[in-house]
Amino acid sequence: MIGGVLGAAFKSSPFQGAVFYVKSIIATPIHERTRMTRTNSKIIHPELSYELNGIFFQAHRELGRFCNERQYCDLIEKLLIENKMLYKREFELSDFCGPKGNRVDFLIENEIIVDVKAKKFITKDDYIQMLRYLECANLELGMIVNFRSTYLKPKRVLNSKLK
Repeated sequence: MIGGVLGAAFKSSPFQGAVFYVKSIIATPIHERTRMTRTNSKIIHPELSYELNGIFFQAHRELGRFCNERQYCDLIEKLLIENKMLYKREFELSDFCGPKGNRVDFLIENEIIVDVKAKKFITKDDYIQMLRYLECANLELGMIVNFRSTYLKPKRVLNSKLK
């Protein structure tokens, strides 16, 4: 009935197709809608990464997008201390693998590597660097956070070679 009423109101409107989409969502039971969005979703460290995302968004909101990496790392460190999270800053990965110089910005709870960036865009080299860090530390999840972008979008990088 709702779809019929809306359909009559927008009969000659360019939004006529949207009515049928709304009608199909209304007709779909809630338990089926949630099941559709949760198929095959195995999220690695969901609670910890959710907390970290909140910290990243808070840092981005406070400092804006035109600071350097060190300023973002200093604020993230302060927020990690406030949230009582275990972390290591500027952690050297030479203990795990050979070459020196592999230094991650943060190792959170010995589970997630965080790499902070402040540049126009994330490149393929940044992803390759994160994969090298993950393989070296034998960890499953890394996050690349670019604070220079207008809208903060932390990228999750998975180590597919981990067994």
